[in-house]
Amino acid sequence: MLSRRSFLRATVVTLGAAFVPGCGDDTSNTTGNRTLVKGSGYFPQSVASGDPRPKSVVVWTRVVDGEKAGWDLDVELEVALDVAFTKPVSEPIKLQALAAYDNCVKARIVGEPGTTYYYRFVYERDGIHYVSRVGRTKTAPDEDADVPVRFAFVSCQDFVGRYYNTLLALEIEDLDFIVHLGDYIYETTGDPSFQTPDDARKVVFRDPASAIELGASGDVKFYAAKSLDNYRDLYRTYRGDPALQVLHEKFPMIPTWDDHEFSNDCWGANATYLSGRANELDVARRKAANQAWFEYQPVDYAGDPDFAYDPAADVPNDIRIYRDFTFGKHVHLVVTDLRSHRPDHLIPEDAFPGAVLFDEATLTASPGGLPGPTIATPYVDIETYAGGLYKNVLSQVATASGYDAAKVTGNVSVDYINLIVAQLNGGDPPPDPPIPAIDAAGLPRGLSYFDLNKVSFYAQIGTRYFVHKDAFDVFSTLRYAADPKTQDVMGEAQEAWFLETLTGSTKTWKVWANEFNIVPVQVDLRQIAGIPANVQRRFYMGVEGWDGFRDKRNELLGKLGGLGNVVALTGDLHTFMVGTPWAEQDPTKKIVEFMTGAVSSTPFRDELSSQVKSDPVLSQIPAAPLLALQIDDLVLDTETKVNPHLAHAESNTHGYAIAEVSAAEIVVTLHAVSGKEVTTNYAGRTAEFVTKMQKTRFKTVAGGSDLFKEIEGAWKRWDTTTLMWT
Repeated sequence: MLSRRSFLRATVVTLGAAFVPGCGDDTSNTTGNRTLVKGSGYFPQSVASGDPRPKSVVVWTRVVDGEKAGWDLDVELEVALDVAFTKPVSEPIKLQALAAYDNCVKARIVGEPGTTYYYRFVYERDGIHYVSRVGRTKTAPDEDADVPVRFAFVSCQDFVGRYYNTLLALEIEDLDFIVHLGDYIYETTGDPSFQTPDDARKVVFRDPASAIELGASGDVKFYAAKSLDNYRDLYRTYRGDPALQVLHEKFPMIPTWDDHEFSNDCWGANATYLSGRANELDVARRKAANQAWFEYQPVDYAGDPDFAYDPAADVPNDIRIYRDFTFGKHVHLVVTDLRSHRPDHLIPEDAFPGAVLFDEATLTASPGGLPGPTIATPYVDIETYAGGLYKNVLSQVATASGYDAAKVTGNVSVDYINLIVAQLNGGDPPPDPPIPAIDAAGLPRGLSYFDLNKVSFYAQIGTRYFVHKDAFDVFSTLRYAADPKTQDVMGEAQEAWFLETLTGSTKTWKVWANEFNIVPVQVDLRQIAGIPANVQRRFYMGVEGWDGFRDKRNELLGKLGGLGNVVALTGDLHTFMVGTPWAEQDPTKKIVEFMTGAVSSTPFRDELSSQVKSDPVLSQIPAAPLLALQIDDLVLDTETKVNPHLAHAESNTHGYAIAEVSAAEIVVTLHAVSGKEVTTNYAGRTAEFVTKMQKTRFKTVAGGSDLFKEIEGAWKRWDTTTLMWT
């Protein structure tokens, strides 16, 4: 076991006013009597800073010496008020880069509010002093400062087969800081469903035997990180990117994590690669991901500036990343963690599709009563109906598919039974004699997984994605009434802190750095020709985010909407969206949400097209590929008004967003570029790339919750009744 003093922690360094060095004149390549030699090779991930507060900011680097692998390495930190380091604010600070933490080192420098500092690290070897590149950082303004704040927010920066061209454009902006909303890394080296490695943009694990093998394309195997070394390989690779390095060198970053810092669509320490085929709880893997994040992210941990990650601690209490920041009189930024404490997705991927969740008696006795026939559908007791004929049929199908036939029991959806019967009767060879379909007339009606659009034994469609909205709303509300913990996304402690922090804030704007979409994202396919009747319904595009926890969302929006001036910043979905989510029980209780597109990850529209092609049901619907390509028109449909709270959607672009905040308003500019532009390397051609970006400006005004868009030089208000900018 490591002793407490051996843990990596942010060493506290108190800065003073600029002073005159004791010996000689300092320049960019000398300090005191020693000459500094460029030493980027000893600092392969360059430098970074983060979590700016009025009197402090955290700085970071990683030191590598190939001839001293496994050694703790001594390093010095220098801080100055100018890039040439002629105005140092401290003697060089001695630090130690511990081998136990991948030779990462951090320092929490304490200085003056609203001040720009320059910093660099020096590593001495054989009498030669090697210096890192220079980082620039800035502390937050004083609590009472009446100053504007300008920052960017970004998310989803897949490295594999893609370039960080959008970060090239972001580097030339004038910013106070950057908020990273998660998916800073992707845990996979080449998931064929969304990644295509090339020779220039790939991740290679040094120890693939300690990783999770996902599959292979020809002779090339694809992996997901599992060990601490695997996760470190990811950060080393991502932070080796020149564009990302320059971004960190220029601006402090405030990061949170989403799922891919650990595992796609994760909850707690659980992965979802196998969609319920096996238990994917892996506490050791979660700890490895958390430790690597701690090592590589310059974070100032709330309430514990001396925090050090302890691998022996129990998850999810091994690390707390939810925290808050203030920037003068007008900005209070609250950063949440929506992965560590959340429960499982409401619909189990391995649930038997035909299983009835709520029978007719239960639904009839519920506050909403028995839903209509498109939600609650007929069912039979599979054990006794027709002498067990259909139980035998479904059990054989389950067994042939590698599914546990013991789950074929109890009340089962007639629609599901008839679907399977039709498939068998139309098979090759068909049963002889044909299996009769069940006449649903006079049968009781209940709510089944099949009614939620779960068709397959192990599936993402109908469980995490493309879920029947009306049925899910009934299902989730009944589950929530029976057990509120089924939607406890933040966990009890975080939610209490979150509400107390925002409710007690005296700042003009309360800004929530939120990982996944709050605004509902639905499509209405009830009038679409050329699709089966069971698909002519309203669907949530995904219930992996807040759409999957709608009752808890309504509860929180009811409280946040009454505070005024609450703005959410969101990532995750790989699309630009802007809207005004409100509490269903009181539409006047609303906030404003700005969602940024991905830095480089596959755009939402392309992901939908890929899901359609791979899904055994959707791929058989001729109109489905076209519907995926028309997703923006579907979610913004002014006839069905399926998303009246959604004012803007752009799902086939990459980019970032910049927020400009004052006492009067928040103006958010979306910077978007075509999805194809991330597969070409624009290094050295920033100006050319910037000309390809399109800007769209929105704002909300203090004292209200209306949304405005700049159209031809004028600000137009979003009307949630007409769904028009007026």
